[in-house]
Amino acid sequence: MHKKFQVLTLVCAITAGLMGSASVVAEPVYKVGATATGIPFTFLNVKTGVTEGMMIDAIQAIGKAGGFETDIQQSVFAALIPSLTSNKIDLISAAMLKTPVREKVVQFSDPIYSYGEGLILREDDNTVYKSMDDLAGEVVGAQVGSVFIEALNKHGGFKEVRSYDSVADMMSDLRLGRIKAAFGDHPIVAYQMATNPRATKGLKLSSTYVPVVVGDVCIVLRKDDPETLAQVNKGIAAIKADGSLERIIKQWKLN
Repeated sequence: MHKKFQVLTLVCAITAGLMGSASVVAEPVYKVGATATGIPFTFLNVKTGVTEGMMIDAIQAIGKAGGFETDIQQSVFAALIPSLTSNKIDLISAAMLKTPVREKVVQFSDPIYSYGEGLILREDDNTVYKSMDDLAGEVVGAQVGSVFIEALNKHGGFKEVRSYDSVADMMSDLRLGRIKAAFGDHPIVAYQMATNPRATKGLKLSSTYVPVVVGDVCIVLRKDDPETLAQVNKGIAAIKADGSLERIIKQWKLN
C-alpha cells in the first residue's frame, strides 16, 4: 500500500507539473490586421503568399517580447478599424498614423515610427509645389481611409479630391493625367520608386513639398483594453532597448 501510494503521489505530481508548465508557456494569439499594398510596411509577397514588411516584423518582435503570438490577417486599409472595433481582429499593424479623429474610436500604442505625406507628380510636371495651396483648383487624389483624404477635404480649395483603394490605382490615374497630383505615405512611395521603377515609371516625388500631416505609426488596439495595451507597450519598449526595432527599420530602408 505504501509503494502504491508513493507511485500515485508521483504520478499526480508529474501531471500537475506538466499542467503547470503548459499554463506557463501558453500565450494568447492575437489576430493582427495588415494591408497587402503598403510596401514596405505591410505587403503580400506574391511568390510565397505570405504577408511581409516592416510592421509585420515589428509586431512579431513585439509579440515575442511582450508575451503573445500573432496571426496576420489581410484586409484593405479602409476596413482595418471597422474590423478591429467589430472584434474580427485584435490589433492593427500597418502604416496607420495616430490622429485625434482615430483616437475617438481606437487607442494607440507607444510610437514605432514617424513620417508625413509625400506629393506625387508626373515627371514632366516642373512646377514648384511647397504646400497644398499650390494645387488650388486642381483634381488631386489620396488613398481611401487615409489621414491624407481627411486633410485634403478639410483644407479645401481643390476642384475635386478623389479617393483610391490602393496606391497603385492612384498612381495609374496620375500617370494617365486623370488627376494633377497625388498624396501618399512618403516612405511607401519612396520605397516603391527606389525598388520598383517599372511600376512607378513616369512619376516622381516632389522635392519641395513640405508635409503637414506628420504623425506616429503605432500598433492600434480597441479602446478599454489596458491589459493588451500593456503587453504591446512592454514589447515595444523591449525591442527599442535591445536595438531590434532599429535593425528592422534599417532592414526595410526606412532609416
